[in-house]
Amino acid sequence: MLSKLDDYPVHQTPEPLIHTASSDRNTYDRFWYNGHDKEGQYYFGIALCRYPNLGITDCSLSLVTEGKQCAFHASRRSSNEPSDLTVGPFQLQILEPMGKHRLVIDDNDTGIRCDLLFTPTTIPFQEQRQTTRNARHIVMDATRLDQFGQWEGAIHFDGKRLDIDARNSCGLKDRSWGIRPVGEPYTGGAPLDPRRVMHFMWLPLHWSNQCTLAGMFEYEDGYQWHSDQVILPTYNKPDLIPGMTDSGSQHWQGIVNHRLQFEPGTRFAKSGSLTMNNRHGESMEISVEPLLRHHMKGLGYQNPEWGHGRWQGELKVGAEFWKLDELDPLAFENLHVQQVVKARCGNDIGYGVLEQFHMGPYEPYGFTGYFDGYKS
Repeated sequence: MLSKLDDYPVHQTPEPLIHTASSDRNTYDRFWYNGHDKEGQYYFGIALCRYPNLGITDCSLSLVTEGKQCAFHASRRSSNEPSDLTVGPFQLQILEPMGKHRLVIDDNDTGIRCDLLFTPTTIPFQEQRQTTRNARHIVMDATRLDQFGQWEGAIHFDGKRLDIDARNSCGLKDRSWGIRPVGEPYTGGAPLDPRRVMHFMWLPLHWSNQCTLAGMFEYEDGYQWHSDQVILPTYNKPDLIPGMTDSGSQHWQGIVNHRLQFEPGTRFAKSGSLTMNNRHGESMEISVEPLLRHHMKGLGYQNPEWGHGRWQGELKVGAEFWKLDELDPLAFENLHVQQVVKARCGNDIGYGVLEQFHMGPYEPYGFTGYFDGYKS
């Protein structure tokens, strides 16, 4: 079956592009964004994903401000056109590839709508491939690209309007594709060990004249099996960004050290430091101060109703609303968070997010069970 994308010289297999190279049910192709101000007054996240082997496309917008979180969700049967980036009232527009993107949510019954423009301030860069498996098959095999930028526009919610000013906003575009657990859990075959441990941290930051990213996956004993570290120059105007590569960028190879202090009874950082290390001896120590917490279930992660790739019907639109201080911090669906942070490195001050997902035992910080909180 042909699509508009087949008119471009981008084929990787003899099949039309609508047919994936892998028949794995967990194949996915996701757009993901975040945005926040520098004072931690608001945070929003955006996600849209197509699951070609499930025939589903879903999306979300999640906003935290004034101690509350609200989330718009929509899901539908995928169209036969992969370039169709709409789900009901939700529309993602790629105005320029690796450049400006626009997100629009038209009027709908949830009361959540928006018109937002993302403008990049750095080149895009590719993280290291992330691959894990269980006793029988691949669990995750994904590529991710990231690009820093800023936002402008407005979000309407709960009868209010939040204006997003490009002069005070920070943001990130995150594109990933490959294989990750999506849809309903697979229960076929002989039972596998249900024990799953996940320890992930990710720290993208905007500084005065550059952006940095440090990310890592670790096992329960603290062994770091994956890390990403990059330093990128920033540009005030998109026309100044030097295409797809930048001679001023640095991709470090080494371990990311971390020393975190957690909020008692939770798995959320209340302060800490992370140190980027290059194998050639360079290092960069960054302290972080969390300002605002966003629960990733607002974007479908571990969401019991709106989880990624779940069949909701031909088209379904809905919304959720939470008060942050009423959420159980140790419930499975609430473990995965991004915290808006103020960062310091020497005399420089930065702004960004610290993403954390700590599930299962974790020796470095004394977690012994799956959902126990930090004991001071």
